This record gives sequence, structure tokens and C-alpha cells, in this order.
Amino acid sequence: MTSALAGFSVSLALIVAIGAQNAFVLRQGLRREHVLPVVLTCAASDALLIAAGIAGVGAAVAGRPALLVAVRWLGAAFLLGYAVLAARRALHPGALAPTDRPPAPLRATILTCLALTYVNPHVYLDTVLLLGTIAHRDPRPWLFGLGAALASAAWFGGLGFGAYRLGALLARPVAWRWLDGAIAVVMAAVGVSLVTL
Repeated sequence: MTSALAGFSVSLALIVAIGAQNAFVLRQGLRREHVLPVVLTCAASDALLIAAGIAGVGAAVAGRPALLVAVRWLGAAFLLGYAVLAARRALHPGALAPTDRPPAPLRATILTCLALTYVNPHVYLDTVLLLGTIAHRDPRPWLFGLGAALASAAWFGGLGFGAYRLGALLARPVAWRWLDGAIAVVMAAVGVSLVTL
């Protein structure tokens, strides 16, 4: 049980910072749009990546610097593009509040969620490399991984459904402009940090 609690606390500490995945889950929750599929996609993806790290994929990837560089640049380009879209939503004075827009198709939403997860090098650093390495220091690495995956599921569930409950309070266009502005800043900062590593 101690291994699972250690995995839970380390994983929670890593994923609480607002990044691409968290911002997307928050936005979907506030829009009240496909929240459960998005939460499940993020939680399942994290569980898969944590398992890959414990299985040794992290050590194999760390030995290929060219692959890490390619993923870093691809992730930076994607995050900067997402930042531009969020900034345009925040700055466009005629835009409707996202809750007034027709819902995006589930397929497009899940594809965006998967892209924000798997194209983002920070996800690999946190789950595959860092959690995988820490898990191997624990006497029961797979139990540590289970705790880490549970923390991820609890966080994404709380974030998505917590935002869902707050959606009515944040339905005003000015609130969405501030949220999109904050998302643009976070995405741009993460993208630039990847380029300047």
C-alpha cells in the first residue's frame, strides 16, 4: 500500500501544474462538452504511458537523442499553434462565448485530446521517463504505477467535472476571454520552453 500511495502523491505533484492536457480538460468541462470521454482518454493515456515507463520504454527512448529532439520540436510547434488559436479566441471581440457555440464533434474533440497528450513532450518526460525511473526505485514498481495512474484519473475527473459544475458561473464572454488568454500564455510558455531546452 505504501508503494501505491507514493505513486499517487508523486503523480499528483507532476500533473497538477496547468499544461496543455489540463487546460483542454478544463475548457471541455467549462463548455460541458464530451467531459467523460475526454477525462477517460487522458486518464487511460497517462496509465498507458506510466506502464510504458515502468516496462522500460523510458530508458530506451532516453538513449535516442535524435528522437527526443524531433519530438521536442514537433511538440513545440503544436503547442505554439494551439496558443495562437486560444489567443485569437481571447482577442476577437465578436466571438461568442464558447458555451454558445455548437458542440464540436466527439471525434474531433478526442483527436485534439490525443494530440495534446501524445505530441506534448512534457507528458513523456513526466510519465514515461520520470515516473518510470522513480517507480524502479520503489520495491513494488507496478503498485507504484497503479497509484500514479489512480492519481491521474482522480485529477482529470476532478478537473473536468469540477469545471462542468462551474460552467454556469463562467458563461459570460469576458470570463471566456480571460480563460482563453490564460491558456494562450500557458501554451506559448510551454512551447517556448521546449524550443529553448
